Amino acid sequence: MSRWIHELAWPEIEAYLETADIALVPIGATEQHGEHLPLMVDAAWAIAVAEGAAEAANVLVAPPVYVGWSPHHLGYPGGITLRAETLTQVAVDIGESLVHHGFRKIIMVNGNRVANLPPMEIAATRLRFQTGAYVAIADVGLIAKREVRAICECEAGGIGHAGESETSFMLYRYGQFVDMAKAAKVMPSKKRFPESHIALEPEFEGNSVSVHPTAEEFRRATAPSGAGGDALLATREKGERIYQAIVRNLVAYIEEVRRVPVTVKPVPIPV
Repeated sequence: MSRWIHELAWPEIEAYLETADIALVPIGATEQHGEHLPLMVDAAWAIAVAEGAAEAANVLVAPPVYVGWSPHHLGYPGGITLRAETLTQVAVDIGESLVHHGFRKIIMVNGNRVANLPPMEIAATRLRFQTGAYVAIADVGLIAKREVRAICECEAGGIGHAGESETSFMLYRYGQFVDMAKAAKVMPSKKRFPESHIALEPEFEGNSVSVHPTAEEFRRATAPSGAGGDALLATREKGERIYQAIVRNLVAYIEEVRRVPVTVKPVPIPV
């Protein structure tokens, strides 16, 4: 049986809800990932990880959201973004629909590593307060960050955006879209105060500030390719190990969520 809600008939979903109440919601983005990777990378993360975890944990997955919050990436052609409040509302509407049917535990799988978190965290909090459902966010860049760092061989900063980890993952799952002839090592400049409070790799506990670049600033800072990190060290084998580590940790979290007691409030249909 498929794990995707949109690939099932309604009686199959009704039967699932008689014994289970967990749904995964993959949310990605459509944004540039250098000259060697397609714009689908963040959606690919969310879809592949959600599908793998759903198979292993025997849960269902909602249809994926391919567009996230990526205003700075519109400095490069092809990027598509939702407004932050739009992404929040889309996630809330999906969640309310699922809770209305009897899904009492929802795990949003964020494939746009860290970047989607502000609007998604607001959505998860709103859903919890308004519905009583258990709503969490599993970020593919954070749920196994220590395991991923151990797999990667790059120096600090090489995991990056379209760097070693993302390129390796794409080689493993969607190699037909990767052009390693255009891959490069583009290491970001080191700053005394990194401009994000959430780190994908060490130092995890360093000092930081929070600044979101404009599209123009991002284009200047990442020219000419848009990538950051060391894609030259990427391999399919690393990608498989990275993917398995992330899925394994998400499955472990799903097993914890199964045991969480939940009392759901009446939920109106989003209109």
